[in-house]
Amino acid sequence: MPTVIAHHDVKDKDHWLASPKREEFFGPLGVTNIRTFVNPQNPTQVAVLMDVADMDAVMAAMQSKAAAEAMEHDGVLADTLVILVEA
Repeated sequence: MPTVIAHHDVKDKDHWLASPKREEFFGPLGVTNIRTFVNPQNPTQVAVLMDVADMDAVMAAMQSKAAAEAMEHDGVLADTLVILVEA
């Protein structure tokens, strides 16, 4: 099961941290051990680290309307999203 890091910018760090959308979106896809990170020098830069059982399912889901809605709800600046997969 690969570990994935996704980093991006957000409009409001506190809103992003408090949001249940990550678990709601990724949980049904078999994603576990979701951890959040914030850049202490620039709190609009954040990241998640998670274990992904099915990368194909997650990458397909990331192209969905539901993903766009979850990112919009969380204040994610979608054009800054970078996904890194454990090598």
